Order: sequence, then structure tokens, then C-alpha cells
Amino acid sequence: MKEDIAHSGAWGLAAIMIVVASWVLYRYLAPKTWREWASAGVVQAFIIALYAEMYGFPLTIYLLARFFGLDRYNLNANLWSSLIGIGETGMLISMLLGYALLFVGIGIFIQGWRELYRARQQNRLATTGLYGLLRHPQYTGLFIGLFGEGIVHWPTLFSVGLFPVIVLAYGLLARSEEKRVVEQFGEEYRAYQRRVPMFFPRLGQWRQLVQRSNMAAGKDEQPPG
Repeated sequence: MKEDIAHSGAWGLAAIMIVVASWVLYRYLAPKTWREWASAGVVQAFIIALYAEMYGFPLTIYLLARFFGLDRYNLNANLWSSLIGIGETGMLISMLLGYALLFVGIGIFIQGWRELYRARQQNRLATTGLYGLLRHPQYTGLFIGLFGEGIVHWPTLFSVGLFPVIVLAYGLLARSEEKRVVEQFGEEYRAYQRRVPMFFPRLGQWRQLVQRSNMAAGKDEQPPG
């Protein structure tokens, strides 16, 4: 296949994006147990595969053009542009939607980390702020960000295939973590489990989730009274 594909071959940029995204991942997830390392490893594979295709070699486009009859004369490294056939407009639309989800996810992810860190410093449960809506807002933010970047903005065979694996891995990890928290806090945490959903807020609470993720970094969460 000799046709040139737009927006490919920028391996230097791919390396930079992989390093930056990986640093954020390990900085805020900070895996310690083998389960945490295994789950983070799947996300790491997602990141490498995504940015290697986004800026380097568009393997998904080549495979679809070679084996599934994708139009070889209207190719773009972005799958939406090639599938829909509207060129740069398709890529722009997917980029705007994808980045919107990515930044919302990052906000939830980082704010959840802050709230959990404060709670651990005070040796208490995190049950207010984002934790008043979800039991695992960090993982929810991770899911939203990866979905925005790897499904909406720049879908590839690897990102689409790995995304449900990531959700499953962190679902199992969350259940394992909750068993340890129950051992520490007992009925207090069981009552919290009954009251608050695991990953996705109840209908009508998504706006609150986004608003709370934008809380000022220096605003301290008050312990429940």
C-alpha cells in the first residue's frame, strides 16, 4: 500500500505524549499491589498503542484499507475522517468532542485523588465532594478520559479493544479495595456502599459531578460531622 496518509509519521510527538500521559497515570494512581500494577499496565498499553497510531504509524487504517475495503484514496490517520469521508471536518469534530471528555475526565480524576489524599491524612473515609456521588471517582475520571481520547477522538483497533478490558480490570480492583476498606471501617463503609454508586452517578447528578471536579485545589474538604 503506497498511498500517503495524512497526520502520521510524527514519532517524536508520539514519544512525548506517551511520556507525559504515563507520568500523569503513575503520579496519581501510584500503584502498589500487583492488582494495581496489572490494571495500570493495561492502561499503559492503551496509551502506547493510542499515541503510536495517532502520531506515528496508523496501523488501524492500513489494516482496514488492506482487508476491509476502506477507500484507499481518501485516507486520513484519523478513523472517523476516513470512515465518514469528510476529511479534516470529521477529525475536527471528533477532536473537540474527545478533548471535552478528556478534560472532564482529568478533572474528576485529579480532584478525586485530592479528596482521597486528604481523607487518608485524617484517617477517615472520603464520603463528601466527589465521593458523595461515587465511591471511585478516580476510576470514573479515568474511564471518561480514555473513552474521550481513545474512542471518540482517535479510535483504533487497540484502543477500542482495550477499553472494556480496562473497565473490567478496575472494576475487579475496586471490589478488592472495598474489601480492605470494610475490614477497616466496618458498618460505616457498608452503609456508604448502600448509599452511593460505584462508578456512575445517579440520573441527574452528572452536572454535580462535573461541577465538583472543578473545585479549587486549595479548598479543603470538611470531615463528616
